[in-house]
Order: sequence, then structure tokens, then C-alpha cells
Amino acid sequence: MKIFQQRESEVRSYSRAFPTIFSTAKDAYLYDTHGKQYIDFFSGAGAVNYGHNNAAMKQAIIDYLQADGVVHSLDMATKAKRQFLEKFESIILKPRCLDYKIQFSGPTGTNAVEAALKLARKVKKRANVIAFTHSFHGLSSGSLSITSNTFYRHEAFTNRTNVSFVPYDGYFGKNVNTIDYLRRFLEDNGSGIDLPAAIILETVQADGGVNVATVSWLQQLEQLCRDFDILLIVDDIQVGNGRTGSFFSFERAGIQPDIVTLSKSISGFGLPLSLVLMKPEWDQWLPGEHTGTFRGNNLALVTANEALRYWETDDFSKSVKGKSQLLEKTLQDIQARYPELNAQVRGIGLIYGLDIPVPEMTQAISAEMFNQGVIIEYCGVKDNVLKFIPPLIIEENILKIGMETMNQSIKAVISRRFR
Repeated sequence: MKIFQQRESEVRSYSRAFPTIFSTAKDAYLYDTHGKQYIDFFSGAGAVNYGHNNAAMKQAIIDYLQADGVVHSLDMATKAKRQFLEKFESIILKPRCLDYKIQFSGPTGTNAVEAALKLARKVKKRANVIAFTHSFHGLSSGSLSITSNTFYRHEAFTNRTNVSFVPYDGYFGKNVNTIDYLRRFLEDNGSGIDLPAAIILETVQADGGVNVATVSWLQQLEQLCRDFDILLIVDDIQVGNGRTGSFFSFERAGIQPDIVTLSKSISGFGLPLSLVLMKPEWDQWLPGEHTGTFRGNNLALVTANEALRYWETDDFSKSVKGKSQLLEKTLQDIQARYPELNAQVRGIGLIYGLDIPVPEMTQAISAEMFNQGVIIEYCGVKDNVLKFIPPLIIEENILKIGMETMNQSIKAVISRRFR
């Protein structure tokens, strides 16, 4: 690890939590240079939902390269892009009765968010955007302005004008409807909140602590946007692509956002690709008005085509929901087994959080699980929520082994803390 400490920037993060050198990966496993095997409950922060080195996707890349397929083409039309657009339309959009234009915005999620914000302001000719408490949308300038955590915001001295933060669902507890709160602000010319061009949200706040918005709240938010002529943007970068059980995280609420951002697992293979989906009436860009050198990565489009095969039937979605029940039940059992943790369980699909009030306990459990061969990160404003995001393709027996490792890790940490 010496070369990393000497030459890699202090900004490095995950390598500090998981201090080993990884060399290979397959399906739900990572392996380090010493041959130690780790169950992956991290999935590259949701970038490898379909597992590591998916065989069909890997073969598709090999075949494409051996045929001298176009790798870089700016935004020119290619065979890979045509196939992706056709498959995305037939497999994802049409069965869900969704009509979206697709913009290839750049290599990573924050590029999609930046484009969505720019487009919303252009279309509505308003500057303000509303975001929510505990939100995370990226760390480039525009995305950072709508990310709430002061850890990311204060050191950059980012421009915070034209963004208003309001309470997310459940922020004041179950008995306070924060949509009513927001509606009152928008109706009152003296509230200090300008009518926004857009409201942007994650239907499940992943980095914010695995906060799950209720169906009713999401539906009310959509209606509020319609009542006030505000664009609704759903950031589905981390919790889209099947993470909640359906392809889009908002499907459970039956809503249709004006704009959707996708990245991370849209390529299926961990390759950089990000998209902005927009209703056709909002596609008001002038040609070349928003560009980027690496928009529409052809290798990522090749693997994305293969990833879409998982959604040709309902079988994959059903399997995710089945494993979700196993994960939830196991976490609830752990919650009951260790009352001294005073833990809470939150989640949906294959994203769950175990909220432990003492951050040191959460971090110690993560470290112990790493020592015992499971990769898991923590999240939340206080870094006190263990976040479970295993690959969607993980086998149930591997999931059970990982959860038993967690049980043993908690037992070890509690023993050290209270002995």
C-alpha cells in the first residue's frame, strides 16, 4: 500500500476503509492480491448491479473489439448506440408506457445531473431549484449545489444561490406531511422561496442514510409539481437499474417524472455511461448546446445492450424482490437479537440500511466485516448507517453467508465494547 500513500491524493476514500489491493472479481466476489475472497455488499456504490465480470457482457466487449467496432465517436451515430436505443425503447420504455427522449450526457452521474439542471432552467426560464434534506446528487459544481451534506459543501465554497432545501419525507417524523409544508411555502409570496424551475429528488436517499419515500408522498409531490408548473426530476443514478426491484425506482408510485437521470449500472459492467431521459416537450436543446467528449461510450453501450436482457421478462425483478424479503427479515432478526445497538432497519429491494445511533459502532462493524471477508460501506450524515447494496444477481446462499458474517462481526464488536 506504500505507493498509494506516497503518490495518490489524500482525497482517496474507499481504499482507507478497505485497506487491501484487489486484483480480480467475479459475480458477487472480490479477490485481493493475497487470494483472499470477499463477498461484495457494496457493488461499486451501485455500479455493478449485475455482478463483476458478467460473462455475457464480457464476451460482447471481446467480440466488439475483435470486429474493430467504433470505441470513440463523440455523439455520432454508431451501431452500438442504435442497438441500445432500440432495446431501451422496446424493453424499458414501451412496456411502462413511458415516452422519453434520451440524452447521452457524459461519463458519470454528476454529468447527467448537471445537464438536467441546465435543461430545466432553460425550459422554464427560472433560476431556482428545490432539493431535499439529506440529498446527494454529485460533487461537480451544479450537482454539489443541490447536495445537502456540509461535509461535501463547505470546503468547496460552492455557489449556493438559486437552490432551496426543504424537508424530505419523514424528516419531522411520520406525523408531519412535508408536502403540505412545501405547498404552503410555494403559495406564500413572503416565504422567501422563489418558484423553482424544478424539484429534484432521489426516491430512496442512498448516501443520505437509506431513506425511503412513501408512495403517497411521491404521488403528492408529482401533483404539486403539476399544480405549480414545476419540472419533476428523479435522480435514479444509484437506486435505478433494478436496485429497488423494478427498473426505475419510481415505478412503485406510478408517477412519471419530467426528467430522469441514470448512470452507474446502466452500462451493466461498471463502464462509464450516463443518460438524461426527458419528456419530448422538454427536449429544447439547440444542436451542440450541451456537449462532452465522452458522451455515449460505445463499449458501455455494448454491455448495456446485454444488461437490458435481464428486463425482457419479470423474472429478474421477481428474484430481486424475493432476495429483498430475505435481507429484510435477516436484518430485523439482527435488530431484535442485539437490542443494545438500538438499531433501525430501512430499505426496499436490495438496498437496505441498518441505522445505529453510535457511528463508532457502525464503523467498527464495517471494519470487522472486512476482516472477516465482506465488503460493506456506511452512509448517512453521521456515517452511522450500514448500507447493504449487494449485486442483484447474488445467490441466496451467498447472501446468507454474508449476513451470518455480519452477525458474527456485530457479536465481536459488542463483546469488545462492553466487556
